[in-house]
Amino acid sequence: QRRLVESGGGLVQAGGSLRLSCAASGSIFGIDDMAWYRQTRGSLRDLVARITSDGVTYYADAVKGRFSISRDNAKNTVDLQMNSLKPEDTADYYCFAVLAVDTTYRYREYWGQGTPVTVSS
Repeated sequence: QRRLVESGGGLVQAGGSLRLSCAASGSIFGIDDMAWYRQTRGSLRDLVARITSDGVTYYADAVKGRFSISRDNAKNTVDLQMNSLKPEDTADYYCFAVLAVDTTYRYREYWGQGTPVTVSS
């Protein structure tokens, strides 16, 4: 079955860096947008960064200039490079992708299981 698997979360001190990776696997006929969201306990899941199939990117204001999203269309992966991390970046980070599920290019949305990022002050 199709799924998204994240890796790279962990504990880092403020000012440090982490790189999150997400790989899509299974029966995939194409990938439209890919993105990273984050969620803290008791809050809604917020968009962090998004990248289209053509490589156009969008960033939330809170992470502009610090985070960078990239994708490898040949490997069906999307990464999030996080620099100058702040304690307020602490959250569970979720990979998101819009996957084509058949040869007629019907698309469905998929989520990863989440990976925790903790930034200590």
